[in-house]
Amino acid sequence: MPELPDVVVYLERLDAKLSGHVLEKVRVASVFVVRSFDPPITALVGKRVVDFRRIGKRLVFVFEDDLFLVMHLMIAGRLQWREKGAPVPGKLGLVAFDFDVGTLLFTEAGTQKRASIHVVRGEAALEDFDRGGIEPLAASAEDFASVLRAENHTLKRSMTDPRLFSGIGNAYSDEILWDAKLSPVKLTSRLTDDEIERLWTSTKKVLLMWLERLSAEAADGFPAKVTAFRDDMAVHGKYGKPCPECGTKVQRIRYASNEVNYCPRCQTDGKVLADRGLSRLLGSDWPKSIEELEERQASRPEAPRGVAKPEPAVKTKRAPAKKKAP
Repeated sequence: MPELPDVVVYLERLDAKLSGHVLEKVRVASVFVVRSFDPPITALVGKRVVDFRRIGKRLVFVFEDDLFLVMHLMIAGRLQWREKGAPVPGKLGLVAFDFDVGTLLFTEAGTQKRASIHVVRGEAALEDFDRGGIEPLAASAEDFASVLRAENHTLKRSMTDPRLFSGIGNAYSDEILWDAKLSPVKLTSRLTDDEIERLWTSTKKVLLMWLERLSAEAADGFPAKVTAFRDDMAVHGKYGKPCPECGTKVQRIRYASNEVNYCPRCQTDGKVLADRGLSRLLGSDWPKSIEELEERQASRPEAPRGVAKPEPAVKTKRAPAKKKAP
């Protein structure tokens, strides 16, 4: 899912291309993406774009006459800038916004259509989309610590909670916690003042670093590859790969729809955190430390190369016995 750095870069490029320009036509290819009906999305046609904003992971297009288009990309939603009148992609296309200077395509990959658009009128209507989290790049060390200690959760959960921090998701929270050298499952109530200071510093450092990288990558064009898995990330999406600092293999905790990635030597004092599903299956055989895990992996026998596995026996049904004549 595009997070704070990705969304900000999208907004920077949209502002450069569309501020002051008029929306001439809207082509809706998937009616399910539009989640509001009053005002209708057609109310934006003929209106000029005057500004862009971010609310958490949502992009807000500010039109004249107090109209707002609120767009949530969710996991697989993406934006593409094309020449005016470009066709809507068959399987991926959701909406095409035809401006006087070009066409903005809103697409979504995958079968689960979660991306959304809302059209609202008035500043007050935008409050419904604000989950209340503080802006991590603008927060003081004191405000950061106060929010973090407001509820007792694991660090991973707190960092990705939009009610606490705005715009941080699964990918950048992994990177922030790695940079701060803190365990993703450590409880916020057990953090020291020094650890919170370190986390605050890492949050700003990681988000600003990626903002600069992604902005430079887009340059004067438009973001072409928006993904949560980047080659130069330290741990996110790097399960089994070496930690860039100590060389230990990155480990993970898997959940239903995502996973937590971390370095056991840099972040958890060598402890391998329980992967809920697999650790329950292995029980007492689950390795408790990275040393134990590495020993088991090193002693694991490898299958001989070039030797074909025997085909499984095929069971055949026996023909029914013939009845003897009386």
